[in-house]
Amino acid sequence: MAHETRMCDSHDAALPIPRGPISAEVVERLRHPADDADWHVPTDGADAYGEDVQLALTVLYELHYRGFAGVDPAWEWAPGPLGVRGKLERLFLGRLREDVPASDDPQAVLEELCHESPEGWGVSHELAARGTWDTMREFFVHRSIYHLKEADPHALAIPRLSGRAKAALVAVEFDEYGGGHAERMHSRLFADLLRAAGLKDDYLGYLDVVPGVTLATVNFMSLCGLHRAYTPMLVGMFAAAEITTAPSARRMVEALERLGADDACVLFYSEHIEADAVHELVLRHDVVGYMLEQDPGCARDLSFGAQAIEFLEGRLGSHLLGSWSAGRISLLAPAGAAA
Repeated sequence: MAHETRMCDSHDAALPIPRGPISAEVVERLRHPADDADWHVPTDGADAYGEDVQLALTVLYELHYRGFAGVDPAWEWAPGPLGVRGKLERLFLGRLREDVPASDDPQAVLEELCHESPEGWGVSHELAARGTWDTMREFFVHRSIYHLKEADPHALAIPRLSGRAKAALVAVEFDEYGGGHAERMHSRLFADLLRAAGLKDDYLGYLDVVPGVTLATVNFMSLCGLHRAYTPMLVGMFAAAEITTAPSARRMVEALERLGADDACVLFYSEHIEADAVHELVLRHDVVGYMLEQDPGCARDLSFGAQAIEFLEGRLGSHLLGSWSAGRISLLAPAGAAA
C-alpha cells in the first residue's frame, strides 16, 4: 500500500493512552505505516462495555473521521483495523441486543419519549436544581467527545436514504451545520462553550479522561453510521436524540443562568431548544414515517436504535449522578483548565 498520503488538517488529535491489551495493541500498530496484514488481537472474554473495548472502538472509528496525528491515513481501509473493529462491533452490538429488547412499533417508542415522567430525574434535572460549576464543567468534558463532531455520524445516513426521507434528513443536518454559516455550526458553538468555561476546545482533547461509559454513546452512533445495514438504527437514535434534547436543553439553560455562566455557554443550549423541537417532527414524520411506508420490515431496527441510545445514555446518566452523589469526579482524571 502507498504510504505517502497526508491529510490537509493540522488539528489531528494525539493517539490516546491505552486502557488494556486490546487498545494497547491497536494504538501501537497504528504508530507504524499501513500494511495489508491481518491483526490477530485477542478479544475473547472482553467486557463489551469496558474501558479497553470502548477506547479501542473509539480509536478505530476515528480513522473514518479526522484521524490521529502521525497515523497513516491509509489505515482507514486496511484489513487489520477493519478485522479488529468487526470483532469488537459484534461484541458490543451483541451485548446491546441482550440488554435492549427491541419493539416492533418505532412510532410508539418515539411517542413515549415525548412524554417525560413527572418522577424522572436525570443529569439535566440535577444540574438545574443542584449543579455546581465543577459538575457542569465535568459534564461539558463528557459531551465534548460527541459535540465537537456533532451531526457527523448521522450525516452518514444521507447517501443511504431516498425520496422524502433523504430530503428531510438533509434539512435537519443543514441546521446542525449552521445553515451554511461556519460560526453557527453546533460543533463550533460547543467549542465556543468550552473556551468560555475555561476548558480546551481541541477535537478529542479530553479523550484520555472520558470513561468508556461516555465513549459507548458515541461509538454506537459510529457503528450504525458506518454500516449501511444499520441505517434504520441510526435514524431511530437520531430521532430519539432530537425528541429528548429540547426539554433537557431548557433545563441546561436554567442551570447555566443560575450559575451565572458566560453567554456562549447558554447559547449552545438555547440554540437547541427551538431547533430540535422542529427537528423532532421532521424526523418522526418525514424520515421515520417515510421509511416505514417504503419498508415496514425496518420497524424493529428503527425501534432498536432509539431504545439502545436511550439505554446507553441511561448508563451514562447513572454514572454521572452516582459519582456526584458520592462526592467524586465522574472522569478518569481531573480535566483541569485550558492552557
